[in-house]
Amino acid sequence: MIPAAAALAPIDFRPDAPEFLRDPFPLYRRMRDEDPVHWSPRLKAWVLTRYDDNKAVCLDREMSSDRLRPFFATLPGPEAARIGNIIRYLTHWMVFRDPPDHTRLRRLTSKVFHLQSMNAMRPAAEELTQWLFDRIGSRKEIDFVADFAGPLPALVIMAMLGVPREELAKVKRMSDEMALFIGSSRMAQDKYDIAERATQEMAAFFRELIEDRRSSPREDLLSQLVHLEEDGDRLTEDELVATCILLLFAGHETTTNHIANGLASLLRFPDQLEALRGDAALAPRAIEELLRFDGPSGSQVRVVKVEQQLRGKRLKPGDRVFLMLNAANRDPEAYEQPDRLWMDRSGPSHLTFGFGMHICLGFPLARMEGQVALPAVARHWKRIELAVPEGRIEWLNSMVFRGMKSLPLRVTG
Repeated sequence: MIPAAAALAPIDFRPDAPEFLRDPFPLYRRMRDEDPVHWSPRLKAWVLTRYDDNKAVCLDREMSSDRLRPFFATLPGPEAARIGNIIRYLTHWMVFRDPPDHTRLRRLTSKVFHLQSMNAMRPAAEELTQWLFDRIGSRKEIDFVADFAGPLPALVIMAMLGVPREELAKVKRMSDEMALFIGSSRMAQDKYDIAERATQEMAAFFRELIEDRRSSPREDLLSQLVHLEEDGDRLTEDELVATCILLLFAGHETTTNHIANGLASLLRFPDQLEALRGDAALAPRAIEELLRFDGPSGSQVRVVKVEQQLRGKRLKPGDRVFLMLNAANRDPEAYEQPDRLWMDRSGPSHLTFGFGMHICLGFPLARMEGQVALPAVARHWKRIELAVPEGRIEWLNSMVFRGMKSLPLRVTG
């Protein structure tokens, strides 16, 4: 029995609390019920937890995604200089831009990064899945993140861009170091410095590849981006480098968490794991349900452009708004028994990839990789179990990413 005083205690939203990182859903449930438009003094921002509110803000043109440039503008000169490459390239990411810049960047990029080109990677995803199984071999204990869920999406997007497979370790390191900045906006300065060096290194890495594709085009997406032109418009050099970094970074960080979270969820619902193992045709519906149940995206952020009211709260220009996508995906007003994993669930589309014009450009690729990987994992190992107690699994300390640092498993073929 919860004491009445505790039940009435103010909500203390601490997104870095270990118990929240491990299982945010009890607090999300309370916030949806008691304060769905919550002002967080810690974040100095609004936190939204209901499905309808999150979806509405995704569609609201009076909410801005251009949130990095205002942040960078507040930095003192020496601090801005220390992250010069981060500022230079991330401000060109379409996810941080509003129309018309966003419209132009997305239109150009989607000329080559589209549904057909992403779905064409299915054979490569299948081949890479088997390659990773072969690399794991007969080992009975594995770290599913390091051994499978981490490498697979990186290898797929590398193959799509034409980056050699032997660069995997380097690409993963650079991307993981960049995530120190992108995953959190408040951290130790040394992590800023590490992310800055990684961004500089990744930019130089892609500039070299871009120069090669300019002189010697190949059958890969990078060559298409380099030579892309529409009505005289083309990506600038910095936009091209920034887009490559975005595709590589976003193309595997989120999908790694999608695959790992998906397997962890299936282990909590063994009947659903068995259903997927026995019927590969369930894969499309299973992946959508896994993305809803414990998706890889912790939040998206918007900035209020025009003063407005939401559930009686006044949102002022300049206020930041955190869209808690996983909270929205467990809203009982949108889904029946939302804390249950059901392969045959009906209901509205989940918000894991966002919604509207800023919906993740690569969501068909992430969806396809999940459809290939998770049924293959279920079939490859007849027995899969956690190698450590669930409470000892360490989750990423991030509001942007929802994922585990590692997932130790015992497996039997």
